[in-house]
Amino acid sequence: MRAAPSPVIVVGQNGDLLERNKTTDLVFIAVRPGVALDDEVASWLAEVQRANARQPVRGQIARRSSPAPATPPDDAMAWWLLDETMEQRTTRLLEVERERTAFLARASTLLLSSMNLGRCMEVTAQLAAECLGDAAVVIHPPKGTTLTTVTCVRGGQVVRDTVAADLASIPGLDVALTWFPPAPLHRTDPATVPDWIVPAGLGPIGSAVVVPLRGQGMPSGALVLLRKSTRAVFSENAETFVQLFAAHAGAAMATARLHTEQASITEILTRDLVPPQLHEVDGIEFAGGYQPSATTERVGGDFYDLHPAGTAGHESFLVLGDVCGKGLEAAVVTGKIRNTLHALLPLAHNHQRILTMLNSALLGSHHTRFATLVFASAVREGPDVRLRLTNAGHLPPLIVRNDGTVDEARTRGRLVGVLPTVHANTTVVRLAPGESCLLYTDGITEAKGGPLGEAYFGEQRLKDVLSECAGIPGEAIVERVHMLAAEWIGDNQHDDIAVLAITAPRHQDTR
Repeated sequence: MRAAPSPVIVVGQNGDLLERNKTTDLVFIAVRPGVALDDEVASWLAEVQRANARQPVRGQIARRSSPAPATPPDDAMAWWLLDETMEQRTTRLLEVERERTAFLARASTLLLSSMNLGRCMEVTAQLAAECLGDAAVVIHPPKGTTLTTVTCVRGGQVVRDTVAADLASIPGLDVALTWFPPAPLHRTDPATVPDWIVPAGLGPIGSAVVVPLRGQGMPSGALVLLRKSTRAVFSENAETFVQLFAAHAGAAMATARLHTEQASITEILTRDLVPPQLHEVDGIEFAGGYQPSATTERVGGDFYDLHPAGTAGHESFLVLGDVCGKGLEAAVVTGKIRNTLHALLPLAHNHQRILTMLNSALLGSHHTRFATLVFASAVREGPDVRLRLTNAGHLPPLIVRNDGTVDEARTRGRLVGVLPTVHANTTVVRLAPGESCLLYTDGITEAKGGPLGEAYFGEQRLKDVLSECAGIPGEAIVERVHMLAAEWIGDNQHDDIAVLAITAPRHQDTR
């Protein structure tokens, strides 16, 4: 018995302690021979002893939880006292850790389910109020003199607000919102918390902490946690957990902010890359249609532009082109070409010179993409429209006559952005009232589809479609070409598609 690793006591039939081992002396100092169980050890054990029970029992000795299995000798009873206090504490700590891990996992899922910054702030406030404090306030880094806040009381709804407040009104808030690396969690005297941060009806504040929200190399915001005076203050262990949650929330808010900024930048950049809405100039109808290769993208390698004449009797300059490739990289080159052509507008009367200078600009850039282009200069001459067309490696412009005949404009040339020199011939075409000229990209002619899904739409099929469009408005021609091409393609992938129609007015004016 004396060598047993656990405390062992031997109790006589009268309830007195007869013997104990050395381990008992270490764990239960008050337990010594001659002491009655009722007096010093445990009344619950004394009752079992008097009842002469032989089954294990549980209770507390010296504030320690101890099961006591019995081993009865001849005239006394030996009790093995197994200390469960540490085991119970460890079990509880494991339960708490499991709960916290599950909470963090749920928080991560909810926070990352939206790329909207406002929604991330709302979720952060809701989760923090639910599990970390009685109320939570999420504050976004300031813009000017105002603060964007999201407040939530446990069991309540989130409230968004914009307040004009001094960051120094809460100790630690200015550091959390403006410095990086961010300061650690800051305990704040509840008496100093200003009214603008305390939700209405919350009641007296017992404790408050300011927690920086970190992410992407800069402060994402700050989390202010409030607990009522009836609840325990934030312990060191609780503060560690709060900071773990703050790390998840800060990363999610930073990601959402970055996504918002990138979306805004993309919107601004693509706004100038999307082909413009065309309109009538000096009675000449200009109509265009564009469809990128992917439904998720707004821009690509196909483009067209119209630079209308400043006064009647002068040429309007048009360009339709196709940059090799798809998506944003091709769109960047598209933007460069369009900007260069805009700068060269004073030379619009000389198509060859514009091509030469554009070719030099592309060769001098770091881009390795080339482009095919068609230039068109259009002007009214009496009831007709005179077109000067220059083709630089592109598909031939198609002329739709009033009798349904479809002619190819006789202009050929080299593509731009590959060779040191570029040459192209310019041809002049006259459009009678109601006749049209169609410029298009190979997204139409090389579109695969049809009954078996493998046939090209082709130039001949396009000509057949146009022969049925004699005399109709340019917008109707563009719409019909796009509709029939879409029917042909079906669910297949396709290249960027751009179509531009130039139509002579169908009626004579009295200018």
